[in-house]
Amino acid sequence: MNFPNRFIAAGTAYSSSGKFVPAPYIRKRFTLNQLPTSANAVISGLGFYELYVNGQRITKGRMAPYVSNPDHIVYYDQYDVFSVLEKGDNVVAFILGDGFQNNEGGYVWEFDTAPWRGAPQMAFRLECEFADGETVAIESNTDFKTAPSPLLYNDRHYGEYYDARKEIPGWNTASFDDSAWANTIIAPNPRGERRLCFADPIIESGERKPISITPVDDGYLYDFGYNDAGHCRLNINGTEGQEITLYHGEVLVDGKLYRRNLSTNNEYELIQKDIYTCKSGTQTWTPIFARHGFRYVFVTGLTPAQATPEALTYVITHSDVKERGGFTCSDQMLNTLQELTRRATVSNFCYYPLDCPQREKNGWTADAALSAEHILLNLNAEASFAEWLRNIRKAQREDGALPGIVPNTTWGYDKWTGPAWDVVLVWLPYYTYVYRGDKSILEENAHAILRYMDFLHTKIGTDGLIHFGSILGDWCPAGKDTDAYKSPMEFVNTLIGMDICEKAAFIFGELGQLPQQEFALSFYEELHAAARERLIDKNTKIAFGNCQTSQALALHVGLFEPGERTEAFNVLLKQIKEAGDCFDVGVVGARVLFHVLADFGEVDLALKLIIGPKFPSYGWWVEQGATTLWEQFPPHSEYISSQNHHFWGDISHFFIRHLAGIHYNPHLVGNEVDIRPQFASALSHAEGFYQAPEGEIRVRWERNNDEITLNVTVPDGITGYIHTPVGMEFADSLRVKPVKTGEYKIKGASK
Repeated sequence: MNFPNRFIAAGTAYSSSGKFVPAPYIRKRFTLNQLPTSANAVISGLGFYELYVNGQRITKGRMAPYVSNPDHIVYYDQYDVFSVLEKGDNVVAFILGDGFQNNEGGYVWEFDTAPWRGAPQMAFRLECEFADGETVAIESNTDFKTAPSPLLYNDRHYGEYYDARKEIPGWNTASFDDSAWANTIIAPNPRGERRLCFADPIIESGERKPISITPVDDGYLYDFGYNDAGHCRLNINGTEGQEITLYHGEVLVDGKLYRRNLSTNNEYELIQKDIYTCKSGTQTWTPIFARHGFRYVFVTGLTPAQATPEALTYVITHSDVKERGGFTCSDQMLNTLQELTRRATVSNFCYYPLDCPQREKNGWTADAALSAEHILLNLNAEASFAEWLRNIRKAQREDGALPGIVPNTTWGYDKWTGPAWDVVLVWLPYYTYVYRGDKSILEENAHAILRYMDFLHTKIGTDGLIHFGSILGDWCPAGKDTDAYKSPMEFVNTLIGMDICEKAAFIFGELGQLPQQEFALSFYEELHAAARERLIDKNTKIAFGNCQTSQALALHVGLFEPGERTEAFNVLLKQIKEAGDCFDVGVVGARVLFHVLADFGEVDLALKLIIGPKFPSYGWWVEQGATTLWEQFPPHSEYISSQNHHFWGDISHFFIRHLAGIHYNPHLVGNEVDIRPQFASALSHAEGFYQAPEGEIRVRWERNNDEITLNVTVPDGITGYIHTPVGMEFADSLRVKPVKTGEYKIKGASK
């Protein structure tokens, strides 16, 4: 595509928390003597833009076009604007937000010192084609007009300040007189690759009213019932100059909004704060570029008469990822946990999976890797995954190293990374291919994977193990102290390295890249041999670290030989018992522990660990009032971290895979599903579904005394088998049947 490449700006000044530079209005009026037969607009905004044609907003969604490092990729959007053009005078109009172009609130990750930091800018071209073959182009240049907007300040982390007294009525209409406006200037040309954005846009998916309004100190506390992400729409009959401040948060302490968990430093008072200054009369205001994570809003500046349910509406926003799978059962706690997982996952999906929507808003690589399977089983996220992977590849250093967050500057390549984080480069394309079957995502990432494996090979120590990654390992172990890792770094790094090699070998094999596949297999054998020698006790079958994460991970990646696995699993059971029949893992351990238990027939124990309610458990979270998944399992109420993280959410994958029994593409050959439900004694029924490329797969089972009624729906053309658990069989005494749609009776299901 011929992208418009002349970037313009209102000026060179840009906002900081101590100096507000209003977001610029920009517009260009033009005349059409006749209507075109087609009209297409292409626009890039650094950071964000809103596009209007003849007063009509046509922007694809919020926070367009994307959140990226413009030294890596400069994103554009394309629009068909034929239907909104008119014969005669027309206008294209824009408001530009700071976005990642000027993200002072991200100073922790060096976003404030980014080499591209500057005033927001844009490039635009409108091409009109007429019946006689003539083409007219309107392209961004210094003849575009600009003026300050009422949006005085905007920052991805801090929020927005808007002064309605400074509004300019009709500014985006063709009849508006802009002769007093200044001309735009040519802006520095960004260095990144130009491309259209194919990630799912950010949509407004729903609205909520408050469930309570409580006077607190000098303001009012609005409670919207549960944690989510989006913004508030303010509706008020205000007086000129009246200032309304909205503080967004997710935690109450002693009945007041607690916001210290929004920052690791002391600027929490700045984060997620919107300020609106009223004009006179009835008015409605919605932030343009802000997105917050919150359940509660503390509002100051309202009079008692104004503090009504109609004053604030919670508008939910997230990427337009649609439901593709799900799970329900007879246990309400499991249903609640599925709901919490879905809400945490969706509210954190803003072009790519964020770690949290309220504090960092970063694309932490391990968070997405740990959630990859449950996201793909629940949501149609593959387009957004593919787009984010393009940014991950751009962030890869020449030596093959990856940062811990993407997009980034130069932050996070050494201390804040390691194989358990870098695995995103392999897991996202691998699982997307396994579940969706599109080989292009493998083709796009294969070379970057090879480069990373070359880099990882340089990190092998003299003992044959991987010691790379000085901070991150089995992150967020259950308990207050997030540094109290029980599984040693070299254990986690080496075994995740084995998994990287194994999956990379599969990827290279699918692409017919045989030398690369041989390298990956050789690397795997090298790590496997060193890990067998140094990371397990072959006599006791105890993995290095003598903890649940080490033992479960060793079983999961095949470090124990077939003849050792039963004894090694018994060690894991002993470790769980010694922990009071509770899990004692971080996020890496949680990703594998419950699956290992189910694979060995201990699905009841897995559910006991998940449901709780004894600390630590997911059920304990619910008992504490969680409405999304939390970042940690803190036993002490005074320790509060993020209450909206998704990287513990693989339990949804566990529910669909083991309780409903949907094992899609189990042998990695495509067009297959094995149905292997495990009839947990705590459940009387369970149901799961997955919309596979071949069509919907749905499984429901219900217990009737000592018999199970199993209903299976599979699309035509898919093959596989239905397996009964050990000790059970079909009514005709078979244990395995070819998969097909129908109802099946299974015997031997007594609790």
